[in-house]
Amino acid sequence: MLKIKGRVQLRKSDRKKLLDDLEKRFKGLESLEDSRLETIKADGTPVLLVDGQPLFFQESNVWFPTVKGVLEYGLDRYSVVVDKGAVRFVVNGADIMCPGIVSADPGVSEGDLVIIKEEGHNKPLAIGKALMDGPEMVADSGKAIKSLHYVGDSLWNLEI
Repeated sequence: MLKIKGRVQLRKSDRKKLLDDLEKRFKGLESLEDSRLETIKADGTPVLLVDGQPLFFQESNVWFPTVKGVLEYGLDRYSVVVDKGAVRFVVNGADIMCPGIVSADPGVSEGDLVIIKEEGHNKPLAIGKALMDGPEMVADSGKAIKSLHYVGDSLWNLEI
């Protein structure tokens, strides 16, 4: 269970800056402008609530969608696709190894946050931090992504 602190509605200036940044990176988030945006700290991690739902979180001063946020907005930029053999490991929080990766967005750079999706249905499974550039991820060995958040973890199950 996550410990939640400080539920605060965003100020107009902070809201505009955040929405501009998210729209620039992901496109198609115009509906956020009509939503109630609040921030909370969940075990020290900043989380953005959109109409009460935890749809974004902050990592290394970058706001990125949670798995629920990816589902809600149908986002596919910064995606890495894993084969079906990797799925059970990914949904248990394992880091993503190169041999399980089928494809990776060529625009991904080392240090970027990425969406991990499964090959069959293209559904998001996790969010992680790239340990190498996208084109290098499709390889025979090595760790490609550090897992940060996945389906079924405490952020996924966060209820406000």
